[in-house]
Amino acid sequence: MKITNIVVSMFETNCYLIYDEISKECAIIDPGAEAERIIAQIEKSQLIPRVLLLTHGHGDHCGAVGDILEKYDIPFYAGQGEEALLLNAELNMSAAIGIPVVCPEPTKLLTDTDTVSFGGITFSVIQTPGHSPGGVCYLSEKHLICGDTLFYGSIGRTDFPGCSTEKLVESIVNKLLCLPEDTICYPGHGPETTIGFEKSNNPFLTGGHFV
Repeated sequence: MKITNIVVSMFETNCYLIYDEISKECAIIDPGAEAERIIAQIEKSQLIPRVLLLTHGHGDHCGAVGDILEKYDIPFYAGQGEEALLLNAELNMSAAIGIPVVCPEPTKLLTDTDTVSFGGITFSVIQTPGHSPGGVCYLSEKHLICGDTLFYGSIGRTDFPGCSTEKLVESIVNKLLCLPEDTICYPGHGPETTIGFEKSNNPFLTGGHFV
């Protein structure tokens, strides 16, 4: 499995292309903006898109979904509970910055019981509400695409509609920190980290009774 990160928009959102080196089949995760750059990278790498995945529905993560789906006839998946954000520019915060985003309806809404497979790669879905009502992470072996749930030394903000600090910390502690410590975390913004590093160093998790 190979991972290419394309940093897009003024919010420096990490859009990930996850692909199998042999088949070239890929998943597009969190295309937040700049569809033309994402498509150019896909074409340059001769990748074959099979699915578009969102970790959550905020505008800085879904801004290019419509354009990507116009280019590629592929299924579009997001977490259960994220429907309202995807279809409402006020709720997904894109209207507040003057770039309103409304996404197509997802092909499927994902829960903890789901997996997503393409090109010999399988992601397990982990529901991690808190930063948004229906946020999810995607885990394949020791690679975790964690969106805005967990960052290097931080966690997602919880001052948007539908957010909850209590639910976010609960999601991280109960569903992520139990993963192997060498699990590599690929967040929605900023650099990669590991579960082990965050367990020992994240001030939002180590400063209290959570770990």
